[in-house]
Amino acid sequence: MKIKSENAERGTRNSKLIVSRDNSLLRQARAVRDGKDEELIFVEGLRLCEEALRSGLEIHAVVYSNEIAKKERAAALLTELSKVCERMGEVSESLLATVSYTKTPQGMIVLAGRPVSGKERLAAAKDRPHLLVIMDGINNPVNVGAIIRSAEAAGATGVITTGESSDPFSPKALRGAMGSAFRLTIWNGASYREAVAWCDEQKIKTVCTDVKATELHTEIDWNGPSAVIFGSESTGLAAEQVEMAGAKVKIPMQGSVESLNVGVAAAVILYEAARQRIAIG
Repeated sequence: MKIKSENAERGTRNSKLIVSRDNSLLRQARAVRDGKDEELIFVEGLRLCEEALRSGLEIHAVVYSNEIAKKERAAALLTELSKVCERMGEVSESLLATVSYTKTPQGMIVLAGRPVSGKERLAAAKDRPHLLVIMDGINNPVNVGAIIRSAEAAGATGVITTGESSDPFSPKALRGAMGSAFRLTIWNGASYREAVAWCDEQKIKTVCTDVKATELHTEIDWNGPSAVIFGSESTGLAAEQVEMAGAKVKIPMQGSVESLNVGVAAAVILYEAARQRIAIG
């Protein structure tokens, strides 16, 4: 799709100079940013835009500031983006601020196609035994992003979000994941019962965190296909959800500490699973 005549011509790279806040591309970018366009995702910042391109996402549009275009790294990325995207707009820093999700604009925004989500993609990933993360009702996008990042770093094969979990492709979650959400297979928006039942069908052991558990997270075998479940930051998993899991574990804590941040807890358990798997690999 071409930029409409409300823009002035500018240079090469399929780019147009945008001077109006009400430009159609900027209106679309705000709609994606605010979650009003569910087919696209809002990717902001040079590094994340690089990750989106490298990950093979379908690039629908690019908005960038005239300041960042002067930088060598950004100019090289814009050249690559121009090869796969016809809708590109150059704006001033002040105009970019009207679109940016962050308080300080990051210089570049990409509108990309939402990655395909679903259990079919998880089922197809059979190059090694599954290590999945199930997030139920985790509504802080920063925590969602951090858990996805830790999951990839620890060698997880995929992520499932259930309940009222925050969208893993929201701008804030993407910033927390730092590109991991583009690379990991994600099944977004399943029901808790559906996710656990699918794991049972696939012979994937489900393990939930529970402060009343008698086993520590270091005492179970993580070498087989496994899915670790984390509940909401405030309430955790409901009693019936805990009972649906195949096993229960807890992280030992000293002093008067009752619990860890869910992102920290996820990293601790995932790295124990990774340690066991590397030891026999």
